[in-house]
Amino acid sequence: MTTVLSRDEILNKDDIQQENVSVPEWDGDVIVRGLNGYDRDRYEESMVERRGKSFSTNLENIRARLVSLCVVDAEGKRIFADEDIPALGKKSGAALERVFEVARKLSGLRNEDIEELAGNSNSGQSD
Repeated sequence: MTTVLSRDEILNKDDIQQENVSVPEWDGDVIVRGLNGYDRDRYEESMVERRGKSFSTNLENIRARLVSLCVVDAEGKRIFADEDIPALGKKSGAALERVFEVARKLSGLRNEDIEELAGNSNSGQSD
C-alpha cells in the first residue's frame, strides 16, 4: 500500500543527498551535495544564453560551475563562491570530472539533460 504524503511531510523531509568523494589530485576528500530544485534550475539556466530572439549554449566551465554549487563544508554550506568558478576551472580536469560526475548524479542531472539543453539552444529558437 502506498503512503500518501502530506504537504508538511514533503516540505520537512531532508531529501538532498550527499557523498564524500576522494580527490587524490587535491590530496583529500570533498563533500558533494546534490542540488535542490532551485539551484538545479539556476545551473541549467546558466548553460543557455539569450541573444535577442536566439539562444546559444554556454558550456564554459560547465564542470567548475556545477562543482562550485555542490561542494560543501561539514555544515552543508558552499565552500566556493560564484567568483571562484574561473579559478576552479583551472584545476585538474580529472579531479573536476570526478567531482562533477558525483554532483551530476546526486542532482538528478543526466547527460541527456545537458545534451538536450545544448541541442535546443544551438537551434536558434525564437520566442
